[in-house]
Amino acid sequence: MGAVTIFHDQHIQLNAKMINFGGWEMPIHYGSQISEHLHTRGAASLFDVSHMAVVDIKGADCYVFLQKLLANNIDKLQGDGQALYSCMLNQLGGILDDLIVYKVDDFYRLVINASTAEADLEWMRSVAKDFLGIEIIPRRSNLQGMQSPLVLLALQGPLCLHFLKQVFPLISEEISEIPYFGSKRFETNFGEIMFSRTGYTGEDGFELFLPIASGCQIWDLFIQQGVLPAGLGARDTLRIEAGYNLYGQDMSVGVNPFDCGLAWTVDLSNERNFLGSSALRAYTKKFAFVGLVLLGKGILRAHQIIKTEFGDGEITSGTFSPSLQKSIAFARVPLLVPIASQVEVVIRDQTIPAKVVKTSFVRRGKNLI
Repeated sequence: MGAVTIFHDQHIQLNAKMINFGGWEMPIHYGSQISEHLHTRGAASLFDVSHMAVVDIKGADCYVFLQKLLANNIDKLQGDGQALYSCMLNQLGGILDDLIVYKVDDFYRLVINASTAEADLEWMRSVAKDFLGIEIIPRRSNLQGMQSPLVLLALQGPLCLHFLKQVFPLISEEISEIPYFGSKRFETNFGEIMFSRTGYTGEDGFELFLPIASGCQIWDLFIQQGVLPAGLGARDTLRIEAGYNLYGQDMSVGVNPFDCGLAWTVDLSNERNFLGSSALRAYTKKFAFVGLVLLGKGILRAHQIIKTEFGDGEITSGTFSPSLQKSIAFARVPLLVPIASQVEVVIRDQTIPAKVVKTSFVRRGKNLI
């Protein structure tokens, strides 16, 4: 059995089917992945995302340290609470992880992936040796050097503010004013909570950074108000519909941001010498990262081969879309393959046609293809 979050007993009581995900025992669904997916698009669902790791970066040199560590430019964080999506690269430009970084008063807060957390921390500590007084403070309970552990819940869907008002009535108006990719901390009866208007579903939503002592109480309050839980299965189909990459599938240390649709997260506009910048400046892009919609019968899955007139490509993530009732995917294909063209996907020794589209399929409940 892998590591468990503090919500494990709640998952079992709600009849969750548990799986091992990145070394963690996590709910894949609570009965119906498709129902959970559609409920998130139409109402709101509660996700346990406490396997993700929060890391606080403090010290006099924390700004210059992060400018070296991250491919995006934290100068874009103009105000307290703002968030920024970035990749963390090695010297060759390969992606070690993707993350979100927040500016919080005089320090920065990172949220990194569960399966890469220990390796990420080792990499950060090695880079920090060149800077003065950097404190790298993990906030997940099973990480070396952990202090004051936090747990994470994601409330996602168009009715998220309705349920936040029920559970946090005294601060609901202020929560509603938090902008997209912004955050704010509040002192509450449950201790300090940071509310971040971010998520992995393509719907309006919030991620809550909670004291470990209050986490289960807050989970129970949301469930009592009628919020339905959703597992990793729905989280995956929601993120594919929304056009969000998954580390380890759509990107990895062997892939740079230019070849997985993340060029927009790289800031090469100045002479900032971040790790991997020299390799990216010298790199000639080879692939396009595109969406696919299958035009025949079948399910698109990772590693299926794509036949195009410019050479072969490969699917990185694929699924049946509950919202669109179609099979959809992300794929890395030769650079010259155009949007709106048709390609062939090899499924069980047969070639089935698929249309090339952009990687966002559904956002805020709207069909984008």
